[in-house]
Amino acid sequence: MKNSLPNPPLLATRISATVSTGFTATTADGKQARLAIVDEDGNVIEVGDHVAWAAWRVCVEVQENFWQGQGHLIVHTGPPTEQQAIEKAA
Repeated sequence: MKNSLPNPPLLATRISATVSTGFTATTADGKQARLAIVDEDGNVIEVGDHVAWAAWRVCVEVQENFWQGQGHLIVHTGPPTEQQAIEKAA
C-alpha cells in the first residue's frame, strides 16, 4: 500500500515517527523543527506540538478504521481466560 502513495523528497527537512512519540520534524542539519498548518496564501494558521499530535491522531485513526473495515482489528475487553485457552487448545 505504501508504494501507491507519493513519497516526495524533502530537501530542507526530515520527518520521522514512532508509535510512542508521534511525528518528529528536524531541519536537514538536525535542528528541531515544528509542524504547521499553512493556508494557500502561505499564512501560518497553527503551529506547534499540538499540530503534530493532531496529525498523528488522524494517521492512527485512519489506520484503525482501515483495519476495522478489512477485518484485521479485533478488540477484546480483557485478556483471555484460562477456560478460553483450554477451549482453544482442544
